[in-house]
Amino acid sequence: MERALITGITGQDGGYLAELLLEQGWEVHGLVRRLSAPNDWRIAHLKDRIHLHSGDMLDQGCLNRLLSEIGPSEVYNLAAQSYVAASWDQPILTADVTALGATRMLEAIRQVDPDIRYYQASSSEMFGLAEDEYQTEKTPFHPRSPYAAAKVYAHYMTQNYRESYGMYACSGILFNHESPRRGEEFVTRKITMAVAAIKEGKQDRLMLGNMAAKRDWGYAGDYVQAMISMLRLEEPEDFVVASGSTHSVEDFCRLSFEHVGLDYRQYVDVDPALLRPVDVPVLLGNAARAKEKLGWERKVEFDGLIRMMVDADLERIRSQAG
Repeated sequence: MERALITGITGQDGGYLAELLLEQGWEVHGLVRRLSAPNDWRIAHLKDRIHLHSGDMLDQGCLNRLLSEIGPSEVYNLAAQSYVAASWDQPILTADVTALGATRMLEAIRQVDPDIRYYQASSSEMFGLAEDEYQTEKTPFHPRSPYAAAKVYAHYMTQNYRESYGMYACSGILFNHESPRRGEEFVTRKITMAVAAIKEGKQDRLMLGNMAAKRDWGYAGDYVQAMISMLRLEEPEDFVVASGSTHSVEDFCRLSFEHVGLDYRQYVDVDPALLRPVDVPVLLGNAARAKEKLGWERKVEFDGLIRMMVDADLERIRSQAG
């Protein structure tokens, strides 16, 4: 049986990716950090079908040992300090985990078994102030946060290990992808949770930052399929994965409230304290190469994604009340 190792398995993408690999008959291993309180709710339904290993992306020896013990055919590096806003407060930690963590894993693969196929979770945030209307694999990077800069470093190190050592190492430049498993600190989930709470009379107001920011949003369950497809090509390549359409935070907010029959303007306030030092005004991806070479297509549209997230948060609040 083929084995895969997923770092960041307790995150949004990790759970969806583990599910898909299990469906394909793979043995799935995950790297998890030791925490004082468990953070495994996204994979709780998989616990008896996957193998979890304690470790840390800051520990080179740990990564080498894990690869030797597990013997995976594929490694999916999803581990990161992934919250853009927090990267301004913790730039050193963000660099150490997100940038150097990826380098440590690449180096572990080189030392233990350079035939392991490696996937790096790159990010559309790397484009930042992009000059192109649509961002592609050839669009220059202009990162505008410590998180984005760390992702650029990891992206280029992945290219360097591929070109220098002949390793199968590739990056997926994924644009924003959401789901009911999204962390509560991210704006999309913050909105859908507030909508559900307001609808159920548990909350009065929602405070947001830059509502004009536009993003290319898709469904995480669709996007992890592209990750797997990238590692199954004959030769490693980097791909943009995106919906090809953009919507503002205000659009996301408006449609979320409309889904429960409310007018967002009656419940939402802008809090200047939530604005970032600098922001990325718009991101819009062109996934033509992913569609052509990977056969990838998204299945869930923007409106459907919002309904899915709001309905899940409504169900959660109602189940807690009951």
